[in-house]
Amino acid sequence: MNELKSDLTQIDSLELAQALAAKLAIAPNDWHRLKGNRKAQASQQLSAALVFLLNDNPEAALRHLEQAKGWLDRSLSAPPCPSHGR
Repeated sequence: MNELKSDLTQIDSLELAQALAAKLAIAPNDWHRLKGNRKAQASQQLSAALVFLLNDNPEAALRHLEQAKGWLDRSLSAPPCPSHGR
């Protein structure tokens, strides 16, 4: 565990947040499969909020936090598929 902690102290917080956001981002080819997955959607929004907060953009961070909250409290649902248009 100390080795992991030592490795993590070498990485900037913003870099860690960006790596987490990249890992949790829903790829376009996974959109249909994960569009209704509340945990995946909220995780994506929360990690984006952290990146914006660490980039000194609290307004954007708050918007993403509100999106995450909506996924978790079920006040949001998946939008229509972007490739199908409206």
